[in-house]
Amino acid sequence: MSRAEPVMATRLIDRRATLPLFAIAALLLTLIAALVASLAIGQVVLSPAQVLRGLAEFGSTSTESRIVFELRLPRVLAAVVGGGALGLAGLLMQTLFRNPLADAWSLGLMAGGQFGAALVVVAGAVVGPAALELITGLAGLGIVAGSALGTLAVALAMVSMARHVHTVTLLVLGLMLGFLAQGLISVLLHFTSRTQSRVFSSWNDATFASIVWPDFATLLPPLLIGLTLAVWLAKPLTALLLGETYAESLGVNVTRLRRLVLGATILLAAPVTAFCGPVAFIGLITPHLARGLIGSARIGALIPATLLLGGLLALAADFVVHLPWSQHFLHLNAILAILGAPVVIALLLKSRSLRAAGA
Repeated sequence: MSRAEPVMATRLIDRRATLPLFAIAALLLTLIAALVASLAIGQVVLSPAQVLRGLAEFGSTSTESRIVFELRLPRVLAAVVGGGALGLAGLLMQTLFRNPLADAWSLGLMAGGQFGAALVVVAGAVVGPAALELITGLAGLGIVAGSALGTLAVALAMVSMARHVHTVTLLVLGLMLGFLAQGLISVLLHFTSRTQSRVFSSWNDATFASIVWPDFATLLPPLLIGLTLAVWLAKPLTALLLGETYAESLGVNVTRLRRLVLGATILLAAPVTAFCGPVAFIGLITPHLARGLIGSARIGALIPATLLLGGLLALAADFVVHLPWSQHFLHLNAILAILGAPVVIALLLKSRSLRAAGA
């Protein structure tokens, strides 16, 4: 890389690099409005006044309080927290691999969680749910614990391989582990009944509605650690955008940075996957939306925008799912696919046009 290239890249990153606080404020206000709407609208529609009264009557037995606190607020907060965590995980992955289509799916983490959940379903079919709980000590967590263990197994494998292979090779290995897990899942589910397969399918469709208040005690600590680690790594990650050689010239230990970024990604994606299922597309498209909104490539500037946009996107999809439909419920991943696929297609077409322009 010539001396002029880092200077040009630095200018590109610095262009419009000042964080537009009005955009972040607008995102925050939109998120609050979406949160209130999600608390108000469902099978039972509440007015804004009833929502506020339900919030004010915390712990009471009133209808509004029970609907808001026991049914809707845990789900809504899970969507905001989970969406923000997955969006940030996607930002870390795309920065590390310098690939606009990288996310936790690419690393194989989601597939590992799916495999662990399927393994628990099959084990329950063979030895019975009660025996499985007695043998494994899952304490009733079932599929959540299986998904967490599966995600952890893939994560440990990826961290181990990260010491010996190039970044691009690591991404390919993650994709291959994902394909292998998908094949094994199909084989495992072949040996279960339709009822047991539906247990896995209901988790695999992804939902934030499965979260209850005690779950936050397990869900939040790893997410906060992952967020802290991401903020701490923001400066070296921004340097990495200019290339590994240039980052090393600034004193960045790229090998160590790669392991820490993988660790942060695991802490952000694994708990959400375990409790909510393999939520799709949020980690893939949120970083691109954040870059377009704030006009900066600096990771420190992108982190708050990504967190808010990820939470807003997850909340919007969850809102559509829980509208008072008369016939049946929609699936979360189906809504996210409708929202996310056009963004991915646009990215691919834009990349092709850029390559053609440079040819």
